[in-house]
Amino acid sequence: MKTSEALAEQPGPALQDFNYLNADYGIRSWLFTVDHKRIAILYLVVITMMFAVGGIFATMIRLELLTPKGDLVDADTYNKLFTMHGIVMVFFFLIPSIPATLGNFLIPLMVGARDLAFPRINLLSWYIYMIGALFGVYAIFAGGVDTGWTFYTPYSTSASQTQVIPTVFAAFVVGFSSILTGLNFIVTTHKMRAPGLTWFRLPLFVWAIYATSLIQMLATPVLAITLVLLLLERGLHIGIFDPKLGGDPVLFQHMFWFYSHPAVYIMVLPGMGVISEMVTCFSRNRIFGYKFICFSSLGIAVIGFLVWGHHLFVSGQSVYAGMLFSLLSYLVAIPSAIKVFNWTATLYKGRVSWQTPMLYVLGFIGLFTIGGLTGLFLAAIGLDVHLTDTYFVIAHFHYIMVGGTIMAYLGGLHFWWPKITGRLYPEFWAKIAAVIVFLGFNLTFFPQFLLGYMGMPRRYHEYPPEFQVLNVLSTAGASILAVGYMLPMIYLMWSMRYGPRASANPWNATGLEWQVPSPPPTYNFDEVPVVTEEPYAYDKPERRVA
Repeated sequence: MKTSEALAEQPGPALQDFNYLNADYGIRSWLFTVDHKRIAILYLVVITMMFAVGGIFATMIRLELLTPKGDLVDADTYNKLFTMHGIVMVFFFLIPSIPATLGNFLIPLMVGARDLAFPRINLLSWYIYMIGALFGVYAIFAGGVDTGWTFYTPYSTSASQTQVIPTVFAAFVVGFSSILTGLNFIVTTHKMRAPGLTWFRLPLFVWAIYATSLIQMLATPVLAITLVLLLLERGLHIGIFDPKLGGDPVLFQHMFWFYSHPAVYIMVLPGMGVISEMVTCFSRNRIFGYKFICFSSLGIAVIGFLVWGHHLFVSGQSVYAGMLFSLLSYLVAIPSAIKVFNWTATLYKGRVSWQTPMLYVLGFIGLFTIGGLTGLFLAAIGLDVHLTDTYFVIAHFHYIMVGGTIMAYLGGLHFWWPKITGRLYPEFWAKIAAVIVFLGFNLTFFPQFLLGYMGMPRRYHEYPPEFQVLNVLSTAGASILAVGYMLPMIYLMWSMRYGPRASANPWNATGLEWQVPSPPPTYNFDEVPVVTEEPYAYDKPERRVA
């Protein structure tokens, strides 16, 4: 396949004289826009800022763990660092990252619509997100919170003297942004598809976002109710979760994880959709098992609601409930395994192009596979009793969320960056960044599997000296990973002004979003497109590229 620089020199639409970026100017035109593409950019800016905040907390955590003795911060400060890192990364970055940015930008383009079904509600969801983010930032500057990102009771309702109420309220508010975004995607997918775009002609990214939206709509209200009950108990001393007041702390765990385990799939399912789009494009091969991937997305969404109890293996639930949740946890691995198998089969005998998005695809498949397999260890009750609350859990979670979601997010940004901005990025530096991220990630988190196996507990700011070598490796990896994350921010911003202009379809990809100019006009399509072929027809002669 030709390089992006060579493709840029091909004849084709250059940066359009009139597009969504220059249709209007001034801060007011952005703050009151109802254009889904501009709202995606607003999300991108704020989410990137929250990612940086969460990254700063992660850096402080790793610096503290560089030595066995707590000689950088004290125990109370360390508790606040890992709590705020988790809250910012989960609620303000990982959950909205792909749906709110790439989903907002691409869903109408992919289904042939001029905008989302409810443009004003889409803008409202961004403002709600901003309100939640501001409460979260206020809590940070007011002293932080030390309960852990899970807000476990009764510590969060009676013992903690930190900023629990504004932090919980921030998570409560941002949940409504998630609900409204999911509602918009569901209605758009059902009602605004172009003529000929049947359900089994939809891009797999749309299927993934659709399944994610179902989880957002059904699970997020449960979190909202749980957080309201927590606030009521903390503010009014109503006995719901505190045993001293007649409550049950395990009830909170059931309610919290009923949302928070499906939330794992809110984070990673969109990433799977991104990978499905890129793996077929850069292998120049029709996707293997299209319908299996579609239904596996829905399968993950459904089964994901049935496995929350594996977070309570050591919380006193009955042995029979634990056995059932263990079985269901193994069951939910099957749809994920189907996706990995189908991506691998798509690569088989494909003409693989080693461009930046493809490097992120391969990184995702490897890291997500490790994360998924180690999840099976934690689904086994006997092993989980020994591994729970150790660094094994930390490593597993980050292989799924960071090795999975963020790899897919960065890959998707690189894949659709020419469409979003009308500019190409420097391919050499993009490849360097992808390799650095992959190596830095493994050096950061693989030693934590060994630490967990050896028994190092999580959430401790001090540890026995025999764990120091692995912690030094982990901290060194985190510094490399930070460089890998900063590089794309630099060259992508540089490309917006100095990058070569992109044609409408620089990757020679299928899909309606590649049939409009780069960047797209405000209303996407001058005429309603008509879909006449199956998705991912890369095996057709006209799709072949030298």
